[in-house]
Amino acid sequence: QVQLVESGGGLVQAGGSLRLSCAASGRTFSSYAMGWFRQAPGKERVFVARITWSGNFIYDADSVKGRFTISRDNAKNTVYLQMNSLKPEDTAVYYCAALRTPFIVTTNGVAYWGQGTQVTVSS
Repeated sequence: QVQLVESGGGLVQAGGSLRLSCAASGRTFSSYAMGWFRQAPGKERVFVARITWSGNFIYDADSVKGRFTISRDNAKNTVYLQMNSLKPEDTAVYYCAALRTPFIVTTNGVAYWGQGTQVTVSS
């Protein structure tokens, strides 16, 4: 069992930065690939970024490539999402997720979800 708690969301102007954190409890955290998803109002929840348990293999959605960086610290049971050059279209609730397998980055592949944190980017 893994519990995930996100933090770091908020309101930021376009072009600004935020760093999201996801604190995990449960001794098996380091064995999971971790991901970030987001859900804009009226839209489906979509994949943003994934990092393997070792941190060696990272995969980003095209919409955030070059702007967002996912990282993890297994000693702190925490995964991060550094978001730079934010755009109004990045506005969404961001969810941390523990993945059943690093090869499936859809919502069907999620073993555990966090509760989400709101990110709002003003123009």
